[in-house]
Amino acid sequence: MIDKLEKMTAGLKVDYYDIRYETKQVQRVQMNKKEIRICDANTGDGYVLRVLHKGALASVTFTRPEQAEAAIKKAVENAEILAANGATPKQPAPAPVVIDTIKAGLIEDPRDISLAEKKELTQAYSDLLFAQPKIANVDITYADVYRNKFFLNSEGSKINEELVTTMLYGGITAQDGALTQPVRLSFGGSDGFQRVRNREQDALKQAKIAADLLKAEPVKAGTYKMILNPSMTGVFTHEAFGHFSEADIVRDLPSVRDKMKLGTKLGVDELNIIDDATIPNQLGYYRYDDEGVAVRKVNLMTNGVLTGRLHDRFTAAEMGEAISGHSIAEDFCYAPIVRMGCIFIQPGQYSLEELLAALEDGLYIGDPMGGQTTGENFTFGAQYGYIVKNGKLAGMIRDINLVGNLYKTLLSVSMIGKDFELKEVGGCGKGQTNIRSCHGGPHVLVNELTVGGK
Repeated sequence: MIDKLEKMTAGLKVDYYDIRYETKQVQRVQMNKKEIRICDANTGDGYVLRVLHKGALASVTFTRPEQAEAAIKKAVENAEILAANGATPKQPAPAPVVIDTIKAGLIEDPRDISLAEKKELTQAYSDLLFAQPKIANVDITYADVYRNKFFLNSEGSKINEELVTTMLYGGITAQDGALTQPVRLSFGGSDGFQRVRNREQDALKQAKIAADLLKAEPVKAGTYKMILNPSMTGVFTHEAFGHFSEADIVRDLPSVRDKMKLGTKLGVDELNIIDDATIPNQLGYYRYDDEGVAVRKVNLMTNGVLTGRLHDRFTAAEMGEAISGHSIAEDFCYAPIVRMGCIFIQPGQYSLEELLAALEDGLYIGDPMGGQTTGENFTFGAQYGYIVKNGKLAGMIRDINLVGNLYKTLLSVSMIGKDFELKEVGGCGKGQTNIRSCHGGPHVLVNELTVGGK
């Protein structure tokens, strides 16, 4: 395929170009209310061409090789229009020339499993959950996504990388009269189908949480000390902090640019935040981004001080910082943008028991249930939580919304747990959907956060 890409772009006279061809295969089974709603397999492919011409960067997507000549012409024309209308001149930061082939490291390849077996697996989880007390509905989806990417640029890089994502996710709803309580479940990963096998105990745990919530008390609104579990820690890190570490957002938003200057002390001394997509087998793992740059570990915050940012080649050149390999596209329909890979708070030194003892009286907050950010302020829902009294979990609580400010929260972190957990099924909707965006962390004790409730 690389040979074909070279022939397509032969004779292209621009400052820089890259072209990506990708095939994408998706198999999916979806069940709702014990009925199979979707059971399908889809395959697609396409090309993304980017050209840098007269200092302007333009991209075009196309689906058939015979469209290449017209696509090249259109991309060059678009770049000329951008340049003529005052587009800020761009240039890519220097990057090593890479020639490499990366096969997905799979223990059990989902492509070797029949769609019928995937349907049976999904059915079995649905039946298991429906058999549990108080469960009124189960909405569950199995999906696997295989991407085979071929990359070529005018500098000589030639890369072929496979990415495989397997996941089972959905919602469980418990009901007692007019009261309903939803809880999510999700498991999967980047290293094979075995990630969704034999996870019955994980599914049953979520069903029990849903049923227990029917007896839980609505949380009382107020400001509390609280412990965030690893999943909620990860959502805070990704949504509230992580997007402000993506260089295109920093570049485009003056208010963020002013506050997120490298070298600025924003968090407590114990706080270290990292993006590391190079950790093997976790959801966000990859070797090269969609600009052909090797991804590297980035220390975004070190001892409370901003020490790094996530870049594509163009933001790195503009800001005079090192490339990081964080330019990612959803698939062959999109040009890449700056994205997180696998972001987390680095574990500390305390056990959960020590965090609870230090908390004394407050709240323990469980897994996230949606949320939003508005600038530096955030609101995150939680699926469940517990009142903590004298360092012990007491009554369960529900209807939890955390409300806070990023910068105040970074300074409110008191203790960081030594445990560590990364999400197995992720996702980020910044401009495009990135199903492999991963986050997580340890338990974290926060001195002050506001909870909306009764």
